[in-house]
Amino acid sequence: MLHGRNRHNRRTRAVCAALTTSAALIVAGLGGSAVAAPAPDRAPTAADTLRTAEAPPAVLDAMRRDLGLDRAQARHRLANEAEAGATAGKLRLALGRDFAGAWVRGAESERLTVATTDATDVSRIEAAGAEATVVRHSLSALDAAKGRVDRAAKGRDTTATPVWYVDVATNSLTVEASRRDAVPALLKAAGVEAGLVRVVASAEQPRPLYDLRGGDAYYINNSTRCSIGFPITRGTTQGFATAGHCGRAGSPTSGSNRVAQGTFQASVFPGNDMAWVAANSSWTATPYVNGSSVQVAGSTQAPVGSSVCRSGSTTGWHCGTVQQLNTSVTYPEGTISGVTRTSVCAEPGDSGGSFISGSQAQGVTSGGSGNCTSGGTTYFQPLNPILQNYGLTLKTTGGGDPGDPGDPGDPGGTWAAGTVYQAGATVTYGGATYRCLQGHQAQTGWEPPNVPALWQRV
Repeated sequence: MLHGRNRHNRRTRAVCAALTTSAALIVAGLGGSAVAAPAPDRAPTAADTLRTAEAPPAVLDAMRRDLGLDRAQARHRLANEAEAGATAGKLRLALGRDFAGAWVRGAESERLTVATTDATDVSRIEAAGAEATVVRHSLSALDAAKGRVDRAAKGRDTTATPVWYVDVATNSLTVEASRRDAVPALLKAAGVEAGLVRVVASAEQPRPLYDLRGGDAYYINNSTRCSIGFPITRGTTQGFATAGHCGRAGSPTSGSNRVAQGTFQASVFPGNDMAWVAANSSWTATPYVNGSSVQVAGSTQAPVGSSVCRSGSTTGWHCGTVQQLNTSVTYPEGTISGVTRTSVCAEPGDSGGSFISGSQAQGVTSGGSGNCTSGGTTYFQPLNPILQNYGLTLKTTGGGDPGDPGDPGDPGGTWAAGTVYQAGATVTYGGATYRCLQGHQAQTGWEPPNVPALWQRV
């Protein structure tokens, strides 16, 4: 751990159009500096909902440097990834237990691949504008195998097998190991068949990334420095989400100016890497990363292959791609589960910072290996579990706070702003039932009938 101190091209619908490389690649305007509001006679696209056209210059510049994209290409990629996520969510719902994952490819994420265990699903996938691949193992089977490894790893020395994850592109549970002879014992203890597993030789030695600057630096106990991940509210309390390894419950914090700031309310590390700090009345939560330059509009999870950028106090803005979701990684302090593996670089002092895809908050920097000179691998703790576990509301732009998480949405039903919904969850709204397509925290303006990228009527 880095310890430191201080997304068949068919144009039958906008979703498909946005996933092609034709002249109708994205809705009009994405190649420019702004996108016009959706025409009143059509439903908003996923790119509209996730406000991809609002990606700030700092993110676009980092995407140019790290992904080789000019600003128009970067905007196209973000819009394609938004549409890919919505299409993948609909197909996951349609395929059910056959679904085996989805990922995007291409410089602008113009190719979405969806895997299935049933060859009869191919025509359905292609009709949705995606490429289809038939594989042996379903995503649910691979996730279940990973869960068994997670449980078996507790109390074991897994330093020789520090990272494992479900890799949808290879349809495997992948274990990265410095010693291949350490893998059989772990699989035996977990009761996982070797046929599900791919072993990759790796010298990676992940460690936490302390001293991160997502928005602003802060200090714990007036010594160790970390950074604010994402500002949040909890009722009338304002504060921020950050990495659990930065501090323990009860630890006092101060701002970069050493003025008293707040107190850690809850923290988990290892196991997960999540925490939140309640700030005192002198501090105000804002929907920004790095001052006013990057606006946060929501927390919709980006699919595998998507671009993602990170801000840290040591190395600033850097970008890469989401490699795997639901990864487990072993640090010297123990195993962390449920983190996301990325190709973004980081260095000591970048821990706890903000990971964002377009305008959508993804998580807080946890740890990794390598550096920003030679490149590296970085893991982030997804934000939505932090919000859900602690009952927090992400501070976002565009219309104020989501409201009381326990209050059913008007005009009635079980949908509620402020609630974190996982893919597959069902709600009622306006007398109809909807199923969630992509994990996110609900907010005002994102009522199910208004955002077909996030909800499907059933």
